[in-house]
Amino acid sequence: MLTTLATATVVAHAGPWAAGFGWVFFLIPLFWLLVVGLIIFGVSRGRRRYWAQGAAEGYGPPWTRGASAEQTLGQRFANGDIDEVEYRARLEVLRSNRPTA
Repeated sequence: MLTTLATATVVAHAGPWAAGFGWVFFLIPLFWLLVVGLIIFGVSRGRRRYWAQGAAEGYGPPWTRGASAEQTLGQRFANGDIDEVEYRARLEVLRSNRPTA
């Protein structure tokens, strides 16, 4: 009878996972956070690449769609709204305050 009881105990034992996942349970939310983060990263990277390629045709982020300040100033000079001295002074101000200068 003791042998039967010992055999039944060994067969019924579920192994190290018998008490649940334990500390591994915390890895499941971390996994899904990583998956969602990678999806967001991929979408934003693809959108930026699409914007960079299409900026010349008028597509892209809203801050690059309109005419630049230099183009607007050139158009005003061509229309005769401002004279050459004012054009050159404003152009120099625009170029000196450029964030990528």
